[in-house]
Amino acid sequence: MNTSTASNSDQQVPDSLDPLAGEVLAMLRQHDPEAADIMAGEAQRQASTLELIASENHVSPVVMHAVGTWLTNKYAEGYPGKRYYGGCEWHDQIEDLARERAKSLFGCGFANVQPHCGANANIAAFMALIKPGDTVLSLPIKSGGHLSHGLKPNFSGTFYNIVEYDLDPETERLDFDEIARIARECKPDLIICGFSAYSRIIDFAAFRAIADEVGAYLLADIAHIAGLVAAGVHPSPFPHAHVVTTTTHKTLRGPRGGLALSDDPEIAKLIDRKVFPGSQGGPLMHVIGAKAVAFGEALKPGFRTYQEQVVRNAATLAGALVEKGYRLCSGGTENHLMLVDLRPRDAELTGSDAQDWLEHAGIIVNKNGIPNDPRPPMVTSGLRLGTPALTTRGLCEAEMHTVADWLDEVMSSGGDAATCSRVRSEIAEFCRSFPLPH
Repeated sequence: MNTSTASNSDQQVPDSLDPLAGEVLAMLRQHDPEAADIMAGEAQRQASTLELIASENHVSPVVMHAVGTWLTNKYAEGYPGKRYYGGCEWHDQIEDLARERAKSLFGCGFANVQPHCGANANIAAFMALIKPGDTVLSLPIKSGGHLSHGLKPNFSGTFYNIVEYDLDPETERLDFDEIARIARECKPDLIICGFSAYSRIIDFAAFRAIADEVGAYLLADIAHIAGLVAAGVHPSPFPHAHVVTTTTHKTLRGPRGGLALSDDPEIAKLIDRKVFPGSQGGPLMHVIGAKAVAFGEALKPGFRTYQEQVVRNAATLAGALVEKGYRLCSGGTENHLMLVDLRPRDAELTGSDAQDWLEHAGIIVNKNGIPNDPRPPMVTSGLRLGTPALTTRGLCEAEMHTVADWLDEVMSSGGDAATCSRVRSEIAEFCRSFPLPH
């Protein structure tokens, strides 16, 4: 079952989207109707479905259109004032603007805005802080870590000796006594904190104390919580982490990209060298321009209000699901996401099935392994849900109960086609009252 409007030559951009998007689509349709139809279909999908993937969000029209500017035409290898190409006057200025805004957002002394993604920022951080073969202590992906923190097929697992710490098996939370014990044994060169599926506040000071005891660097990957940190809704990794990496989308609500931060001038020099020329060539200047715009949005007072609502919405949605019989890993959430164990509600229900059924009903989620999951990664026993995108559309606590009802109806029905179709119609109507940013 397709959740989007069928693509055809008459497909129009949804009325809820901004006027400029309609103009761009009309121009593209004259030039390449086939590509235009695909893009219009995606616009319609986003407008008419509920996005609960914790790592996704809806950017403002200004940020979206900033990605498609004249900045895309230019090579600008190097850094402001030290480029390898001529004609970079305005590119220097937009990159400087992005860097200064990033430093203001996170209260640090250095920002490199060139990483193409969060994983690229991590590559640069690894290269700057340690050498191949050195030992890295990190949470495995099966327990909420990220693939760039040590997964075997990834660069991190290929070139470095990865030692894992894990969550407490009873509480499913970080156990700092156990992390310290492992660190004393393996003497890591680098410790990583910051996770992709951990719903609790991170104690960066506790991690730094362990790193100092064993003589390790501390890398905080805050890709998921960057918006919360920037708004002061989650504690900052500064001054504790030697290097902080993040994506610029997710809760930060910017274009897809990466960012590397530090307060140490010597480490900052190394980061710059390891981004370019160490691991990347020409920067994506059009994306850097959009990063500058997004950082400017995040510096406005309303951004904190938004992040506070994200957290309230997550707590409300989590509570509503618990009332319906679902189990939340770690017992709840303190940030924007929750990891839902489906088995107490239905022992046969898998994350893979739930993801497919919910997409048919107009709810977009991602299957996710839970700690000690007995099922393989492509099946899973859980879902990872997040509220950043719903909050961007204006949903508040009352609507979270409605969303929980829809989630439960679809999953309890076993993917019944009639139920999915009915919920899909209800959600399409509901979305008209909560349009995308425009």
